[in-house]
Amino acid sequence: MTATVSPTTGAESGSQAGTPPAAEAQPHPVPGDGGTAPQPPASQAPAAQGRRDRLLFGPQPRWVRPSAALLLVVTAALYLWNLEATGYANSFYAAAIQAGTKDWTALLFGSLDAGNAITVDKPPAALWIPALAGRIFGFSALSMLIPQALMGVAAVGLLYLTVKRVSGPAAGLLAGGALALTPVAALMFRFNNPDAMLTLCLVLAAYLTTRAIEKAGWKWLAAAGAVIGLAFLSKMLQGFLIVPGLALAYLWAAPTTLGRRLLHLLAAAAGIAVVAGSYIVLFQLTPASVRPYMAGSETNSFLELTFGYNGLGRITGSGGGMPGGNAGGPGGTGNVGFGGAAGITRMFGTSFGGEVSWLLPAALILLVAGLWFTRREARTSKTRAALLLWGGWLVITAGIFSFMSGTVHPYYAVALAPAIAALAGIGSLALWRGRAYWPARVVLAVTVLATSVWSAVLLGRDPAWLPGLRVIIVVLGVLAAAALLLRADGMAALPARFRKAATAGVVILCLLAGGLGSTAWTLATVAQPHSGSIPTSGPTASAMGGGFGAGRAGSDGAGSDGMGGGPGGETSSAELTALLQSSGAKWSAIVSGATQAASLELATGTSVIALGGWNGGDPYPTLAQFQAMVDRGEIGYFISGGMGGMGGGRGGNSEVATWVAANYQAQTVSNATVYKLGA
Repeated sequence: MTATVSPTTGAESGSQAGTPPAAEAQPHPVPGDGGTAPQPPASQAPAAQGRRDRLLFGPQPRWVRPSAALLLVVTAALYLWNLEATGYANSFYAAAIQAGTKDWTALLFGSLDAGNAITVDKPPAALWIPALAGRIFGFSALSMLIPQALMGVAAVGLLYLTVKRVSGPAAGLLAGGALALTPVAALMFRFNNPDAMLTLCLVLAAYLTTRAIEKAGWKWLAAAGAVIGLAFLSKMLQGFLIVPGLALAYLWAAPTTLGRRLLHLLAAAAGIAVVAGSYIVLFQLTPASVRPYMAGSETNSFLELTFGYNGLGRITGSGGGMPGGNAGGPGGTGNVGFGGAAGITRMFGTSFGGEVSWLLPAALILLVAGLWFTRREARTSKTRAALLLWGGWLVITAGIFSFMSGTVHPYYAVALAPAIAALAGIGSLALWRGRAYWPARVVLAVTVLATSVWSAVLLGRDPAWLPGLRVIIVVLGVLAAAALLLRADGMAALPARFRKAATAGVVILCLLAGGLGSTAWTLATVAQPHSGSIPTSGPTASAMGGGFGAGRAGSDGAGSDGMGGGPGGETSSAELTALLQSSGAKWSAIVSGATQAASLELATGTSVIALGGWNGGDPYPTLAQFQAMVDRGEIGYFISGGMGGMGGGRGGNSEVATWVAANYQAQTVSNATVYKLGA
């Protein structure tokens, strides 16, 4: 794991004191395992390889491109398989995407309804691509979810390219495969939450920063900043969590003076400001009368949402961020959907553990070992820069997720998956190359064994599911660790062809011991439909927080029997559906809480106002605004009995309901209490 180059493979070798002698460790080197491969004679270049291909990819061993293509094909098959079973997934975002297919203002601002009453409680960038796909191909579950799956394929491909630039194609394949087979990644890239877009943006920013570090390229760094700005417009401040890691890597390793490195970081900050700031200015300067109300805020302000409900509120539980973890409230101590108890072990607990921690022990071990083995390298070492980048990403993001006491959900962990996968790929390949150096061999053996044991622990949390798999994985881990320690792949007494077979056997043992548990859990996740607002991975279908869910485990529950059921809670009774579709008003109905409004919108194809936003507590519409809408004949019906995302949390809006009950006659429609507004 050093910055020198092996003359035989182009791989970074450990020729310096205190580092693994990687070149000596490869009696049978893997072609192209790092750096730049030697230029072959022109006469040996394949005739079909054109100039453009050479410029884009450079000379590479024959196995590289087919292997990369296979990685992408398998990832696409995994993320697209039986995707229609997911249905509308999270009906809250599905309704906003549907609204964006009908109205350009709704698309621009992320409105929950095509009438532009109120937005979702997030910025809109994650809605733009699926909404545009819906405009082109017609809105459906597949037109919404296929773009999410393709974002996952793109994220895997970008991670492969990023790691490959530092450690070679074998490390890139390991990293890409590890990301693709992380359960929470398979979950979220087959879902319609903003996390798919966020994760893709973060990986792209890491790729651009890696390119910038190579030659101190400020343009690459500015582009990375622009992508971080897009990540902010996908999920606000969470998009900034990787910035310290990226900045540290560039500031440490870019091959130019300290002053220029600092100036280049200002270019990255400018990129963030241009993309994120331009939208903030657009939103703030647009008159409130011609755009939807900013959900999650009390003053109709994008900035308030950024730093309050979706900012400090998420971390501290203040400012409207509902308490989670061990903070009491709906999350409750140990509540899986709200992250479990806050603390340093949260990422390994019952809430987050099965989502993302399969390779987390390995990533942490390899990060520490990598920083130690590269301690004497030149400042510009690409390997150490990569460790700083991905390690900073992992430590800072995981630290904030672990200790935040506001709203936190297990699927947030998808933002950790690329960093874990990258560290696993970079670190394991570097140690493998240096396995002739006994400390590297010991660390690699410990890493494989620890990963297999931890996988067995995670699988044991669902003791009824494939109990024998736990035993198999531990046995594989023991065998792989023993083979590494005993150098089973390099016994001099063996003929060359048997040494090659032994090497392949050790590699396969290590891959199975480290990845079989995560792969099995991921396949189980893909085999099950997931819906609601808090999906979780694993062999059991999840539908937590889905709205008026009739008979669906984990649903918000307390709703009318006239609405609910199905993936994402997107159905309502035939009688209620017909009533709303016949209203002819700008908004067919108004109901408290966004999940209920979203369910009705998807079922009826009409616009429905979410009274009070996500949890029913936003001050929109006020009683005066509501009365004015009714006077103008813009709302058809008031539906009683709705509640917010988790039933309140920011106050509630009862004035409208009280006024309606006092002035209009109630009727029962499929067990829902409905008031016809107007004369």
